[in-house]
This record gives sequence, structure tokens and C-alpha cells, in this order.
Amino acid sequence: MSTPVKRISLALQGGGAHGAFTWGVLDHLIEDGRLAFEAISGTSAGAMNAVVMADGWLNGGPDGARKGLATFWHAISSDGKLSAAQRTIFDSFFTASPLRGFGIGDFWLGFFKQSASPYDFNPLNINPLKAFLEREIDFGRVRACKQFRLFIAATNVETGKGTIFEGKDLTADHVMASACLPTVFQAVEIDGVPYWDGGYMGNPALYPLFYGTGTDDILLVQINPVERKGVPTTPRDIQNRLNEITFNATLLRELRAIDFVARLVDKGNLSTKDYKKVLMHRIALSQALNDLDASSKLTAKWDFFVMLKEAGRKAAKAWLARHFNDLGQRATIDLRKEFG
Repeated sequence: MSTPVKRISLALQGGGAHGAFTWGVLDHLIEDGRLAFEAISGTSAGAMNAVVMADGWLNGGPDGARKGLATFWHAISSDGKLSAAQRTIFDSFFTASPLRGFGIGDFWLGFFKQSASPYDFNPLNINPLKAFLEREIDFGRVRACKQFRLFIAATNVETGKGTIFEGKDLTADHVMASACLPTVFQAVEIDGVPYWDGGYMGNPALYPLFYGTGTDDILLVQINPVERKGVPTTPRDIQNRLNEITFNATLLRELRAIDFVARLVDKGNLSTKDYKKVLMHRIALSQALNDLDASSKLTAKWDFFVMLKEAGRKAAKAWLARHFNDLGQRATIDLRKEFG
């Protein structure tokens, strides 16, 4: 007798080059075939994985999704076939250093990074990454996607609030807004509203998956570690850790809220007619590669991407073997123990 397919929602974190781990997780989950994806929430690199997967799926089914993800990650690697100008912008997305690749010495790089603005060093707002997305992804097809719902997070610069763009509205601008690091790119304006990286207010945003879907199960693919032992002492390590803390803050609040509601539902203080008991699951990069340095998210080499992909595939395989039968029955993260 065949194993029944179980429905699940995906929540994909952003984190530069480490998004290749998510590629590997998705690649194995799709290949395995026992999960049906009801919705995907993604931020930054997670948003890119989501729209590439959706476009590929609509173009060629599960095999098309896997092929599309592989093509995308190879294209943006330092071994991909990009022009020198395109390479500089793609490297900037991973390095978060607007002057990297311009032949400036380390001393001057350190000096200018304190005052350089994307409005100064790129006044024409040239962005080959957007052109690449528009060329490689059929956003008309993505907007018509019925296979699963898409939710992409960005941060409203003026209000400081998170914004969720849904699949039916998506363009390359929305994906770029979700990945707009303000030290690298000018704010992305959509209908006159400026946006920065969605990670500031939701990395990824979980709340669209609470009541916008039928399934209770959410699988978080987490590529930014919550804990990192030791005190960072170099400027780079301090900045890396600050970024990890900042880009996890909203996620931690949402996970604590999920645990709080679940406890009240279990006690009978909240009705299941009005409140949903979310069943949280997780595949984490930090559990698969404990010694991976935070600065490695700045690496755009193809062999590094492939290593992360294989780690993601291995982690997804292990997670399915251990927790597939838990889906629909119980959460597999002890939220109170980890985040309470």
C-alpha cells in the first residue's frame, strides 16, 4: 500500500549563500514525493528559492522545480556565466559590501564602508540581479500559480512594519524588495512605498501560514543560527553576530507566540474554532553543519553551494525518516524549551 501524501507549509529563511542549504532541502523533499506543499513563506534568499521553485514547478512539474533551483544556484555562483558587471552585483548580494569587486584596497574599503551609500556609489540604481530574475523567471506564470500559495516578506522603510506580498501580485520588484540590504541596494519602491529586506521584520514571516492554509504543519528551514557559542571580537565577527540576532528576532517572537497559543488551546482556555494550534517542525543548517562560520554566507563559489546543497539533502532525508509520521499529529520542536 502506498504511503499517503501529507500536506505541509514551508517557511524559508534568508541568509545569503546559505540559501543553497535550503535548495538542497527542497530538492530532496520534492524528490521524495511524500509531501504536498500548500504554501511557502520566504524572505530574501528564501524568497528567491520560493519563486524559482514555483516557476520551475509550473514549467515542468516536480522535476522542473528541481531543475530550476539547480539552474538558478549555478547561474549566481562565481562559476556561473555572468558578465563582470553582473558578477559584482551578485557578489554584493552575498558579501553585503557595496565596494567589494571595485579594486579598492582593504584600507580604503574599510574607510569608505563607514560612509558609502548605494545612493552614492550606484546613483543610477543599476541592478543586474533584478534583470536576471526578470529574464530567468516567468512572473506571469508565478502569479498564476495554483500549486501552492506564496508569501514574500519585505520591510516598509517608512513605517518599520513588515509587509507580505502574495503570489498573485509578485514581480521581480517584490523579490528584490525582500532581498534589499540597505547598505548594498537602494530601497525598492513599489506603488510609491520604499522597502528594505524582509528579514528585519520576518525571517521568514510565519503568520501568513497560520490561517491562510488548511494544514496545521509548518516546516521551518532555518539557516541563521539562534545560538553561537563564544564572544565575537573582530569587527567582522561582531557584525555577523549582530546580523544573525537581528534577522532572528521577529522569528523568535512568532515562535514564542505559537507556543503560548498552543498551551492555551491545550488547557481549553482558547477555542480551536477561533485559534489554530500550529505544529512546528524544523530543518536547521546549524544542526547539519555546526562548525560553519557566519562569514561563509558571503561565499558564492559553486563547490560551496554544492556542499551546502548536499548537506540540505542529507538533513531533509534524516528529518523525513524521523518525523514523517509526526506530521498532522504533533510538533517536533519543543518551543518552550528552546525559545521560552
